[in-house]
Amino acid sequence: QVHLVESGGGLVQAGGSLRLSCAASGISFSWYAMGWFRQAPGKEREFVSAISASGGTTFDADSVKGRFTISRDNAKNTVYLQMNSLKPEDTAVYYCAVGRTSSLLRNLNVDYWGQGTQVTVSS
Repeated sequence: QVHLVESGGGLVQAGGSLRLSCAASGISFSWYAMGWFRQAPGKEREFVSAISASGGTTFDADSVKGRFTISRDNAKNTVYLQMNSLKPEDTAVYYCAVGRTSSLLRNLNVDYWGQGTQVTVSS
């Protein structure tokens, strides 16, 4: 059974930083692409960032380019999202996801979802 456990969310002021982590179990982690998505109240879930199985390829949504960085540690079965220069519009529940490729994740083709972690950015 696949388990994805996100951590690192919280409340931060605009301009601040947070680092999300997602620990995976039940899958051969190094075989899969990993991604982050978010969902704000009243809005659809949207793609944020994705990283290939090897870590050599990443994709970022235009709204977070230059501010967010996705990375992974295959030895620890963990994917990270470093979020800098946070804005109030980044407030959302952030979800970790597993996919076959980073390109598929970018198109919301997800195999498994985590339970989500809340990120709140105050102005």
